[in-house]
Amino acid sequence: MTHDAPSLSPKRLGVLLLSAALAAPALAAASSTPSPAFGEARLSDTLKRLAPGADARVLERAAQAWHCAQPEAERLAVIDFARSANEPRLWVFDLAEERLLFEELVSHGRGTGDEQARWFSNTPESHQSSLGLFRTLNSYDGSNGYSLRLEGLEPGVNDLAYERAIVIHGADYVSEEFIAANGRLGRSFGCPAVRQEVAYPLIDSLKEGQYLFAHYPDDDWVEGSDFLACTPSLRLARQIDVGGVSLATAYTAQDDSASDAEWLASRHRE
Repeated sequence: MTHDAPSLSPKRLGVLLLSAALAAPALAAASSTPSPAFGEARLSDTLKRLAPGADARVLERAAQAWHCAQPEAERLAVIDFARSANEPRLWVFDLAEERLLFEELVSHGRGTGDEQARWFSNTPESHQSSLGLFRTLNSYDGSNGYSLRLEGLEPGVNDLAYERAIVIHGADYVSEEFIAANGRLGRSFGCPAVRQEVAYPLIDSLKEGQYLFAHYPDDDWVEGSDFLACTPSLRLARQIDVGGVSLATAYTAQDDSASDAEWLASRHRE
């Protein structure tokens, strides 16, 4: 496969490649054979061994999403929003060294609930947390101190995270002392905020191309998540880049796939 096709625009070439992938699932599966350090089953077992107190189903789904993304990342963070905010529910794993680096309290958004998280969205100004798989970007010093930008990877679910300024940062309302004084952990504007004492090392462990998986047993999201379904065509789409336009982008943007795009959006509608 070559990128030098002068008679075709990058978008048109992407559409043709997509059609070929969908018409030949066996070829797509063969072309998308992942080569991370972990297979899905081994990664799932490793996560459960390193964090035996975490929900095994959540860790299995985190391994599934990570494996579908086919990252070269060495770190994976997992949030279980089904747990009380007053309990540790964020785990950061070093996959290269097979170590658990952090097991921490983490906030959810004010619009997501009180002690228990209940509502999630991708909507700006909702002050709600988002679910799904995120890729970490750069760290920076901002209004909340040392912070880490996140790129949401799931269309309609978390892909406005950057626009919404959903970042990891430290906060004084994330502490055992705050829980003791108020009966619950403090809440953010949608950011997964952590204890100020661990913000620097935790962010440094995750910045620049690592992954965060935020889970809640929401049926619509679980059934519709790209990364939990992970079809062969999706895997192929995430590997091919045509003239600077990824095939995954072509898949959701091509003019003749409006019905597919509408169907995908309906799967994530609240």
